[in-house]
Amino acid sequence: MGNSFSISGQYVDILKKHIYPATIRVQNGIIESIESTMEAPMQYLLPGFIDAHVHVESSMLIPSSFARLAVTHGTIGTISDPHEIANVCGMEGVQYMIDNGKKVPFHFFFGAPSCVPATVFETAGAAINSNDVASLLANPDIYYLSEMMNFPGVLLNDEEVMKKIATAHKLGKPVDGHAPGLRGDDAKKYIEAGISTDHECFTIEEALDKLQHGMKILIREGSAAKNFEALYELIQDHPSMIMLCSDDKHPDSLVEGHINSLCARAVAKGIDPLLVLRAACINPVDHYKLPTGKMQVGDAANFIVVQDLVSFKVNQTYIKGALVAENGKSFIKAVSEKAINKFDARSIEENNIQISLNEYPQQDGKIAVMEAIDGQLITNKLWLSPKLDAGKIVSDTESDVLKMVVYNRYFAAPPKMAFIKNFGFKNGAIASTVAHDSHNIIAVGVSDTDIVHAINLVIKEQGGISCVSANEIKLMGLPVAGLMSLEDPYKVAANYTAIDLMAKSLGSSLGSPFMTLSFMALLVIPHLKLSDKGLFDGDGFKLF
Repeated sequence: MGNSFSISGQYVDILKKHIYPATIRVQNGIIESIESTMEAPMQYLLPGFIDAHVHVESSMLIPSSFARLAVTHGTIGTISDPHEIANVCGMEGVQYMIDNGKKVPFHFFFGAPSCVPATVFETAGAAINSNDVASLLANPDIYYLSEMMNFPGVLLNDEEVMKKIATAHKLGKPVDGHAPGLRGDDAKKYIEAGISTDHECFTIEEALDKLQHGMKILIREGSAAKNFEALYELIQDHPSMIMLCSDDKHPDSLVEGHINSLCARAVAKGIDPLLVLRAACINPVDHYKLPTGKMQVGDAANFIVVQDLVSFKVNQTYIKGALVAENGKSFIKAVSEKAINKFDARSIEENNIQISLNEYPQQDGKIAVMEAIDGQLITNKLWLSPKLDAGKIVSDTESDVLKMVVYNRYFAAPPKMAFIKNFGFKNGAIASTVAHDSHNIIAVGVSDTDIVHAINLVIKEQGGISCVSANEIKLMGLPVAGLMSLEDPYKVAANYTAIDLMAKSLGSSLGSPFMTLSFMALLVIPHLKLSDKGLFDGDGFKLF
């Protein structure tokens, strides 16, 4: 617990919409009193920020390292879905995250992954059934049922899906949603099944449709999916129903900012700062019944000191009365941790990733091509003329249609190929074992030589990200499930920045090529994706 102390500033009572000079007294990590004063320093005292939905694994940092960065931005807690590591390591992976998170002064509120594997059309490293989910939900360290991505299962009353939801309801724990593009009667039925949030809205019309049925909307702005511009007005119009989240945050962008950055952007758009803070600090506490408090007398001393309510520059962050960050410097100490993993892929050769025209989905002489959209998880399905070389389909840099490969990491199986537009590479390739949801190896590149080289580099590391060109190689190992590093978070961020810049130097204009690539195997987001079992039609929810 923190020592006894007092701090003065402009106290922000978010719900009462009142800001006044006050002194907060803290005794043994608890707010003992909040006393109004005649004057106080022009710094603002407010509850810490909560990221209402995040996969910590996407930061490439273990929870204890993630916390070291997050507290510098005033984040005191996260609603964390350990879905990614669960797909690799199962129940052991979930417990790994809980145990590591407990080693630092930070509030990780983990959920029970609801969809492991996410679909039957891909190979994951583990399966978590309804009995496993019930066991997790009974754990006091598990606060909710994580995003129910199997919305077709909800609509069709799938027995396993409904058992998971029923268990959460029985235990009084909320159920998170994931229903991109779901509208009308289908959205109504999905919500009426007892699913209370959605972070996948990418138009305000979709969000309003879900809001009218009582669903809370999480405005997402991460490293890949960026929905803030489309949805920020909801904060003003539906203040009790909105939360802010990152979903997926790469280490370089986490160094730059977190929920505080979204607050600043919302205020710059003309949204009332107190409504912004309600979404960022209060609504997650209410919805998920968090024990962090709301900076009231008797609450744990989880609060932050910010310079103003415009920039939200964080001067200090307190968790349970302990000063954990000040002026951009984190006081959370590094934690020594072991790695866990599941990896059994063998190196491959160029002939393994060659594909003939008659082996690939086509229509009127044209082939199916997925179109990556910068800042979105959704992809378009295009039908384009292929480039052929000796009867094999190859990358076409002039049309910016490149070969993509997904290769099973868990047991011996042939790789699967597809073609993708908008990566922009003129040479070279990138590969990664961060490939939502099952985290098989995924790669994209110009030549088969480079693609195979990039894949074999991450295989040698048993997980990581790589970038190769004619005269340069960059490789970053991710020994924890092929998703996370054990290195210092600032070093991880610097290494990621370097490899990201190299990927962009190959010709890509994507804001985050590796993050975008990681979602090209995410089958639960339409319209066209690639799994280790083949090309997937997200609209028909089936393999070609």
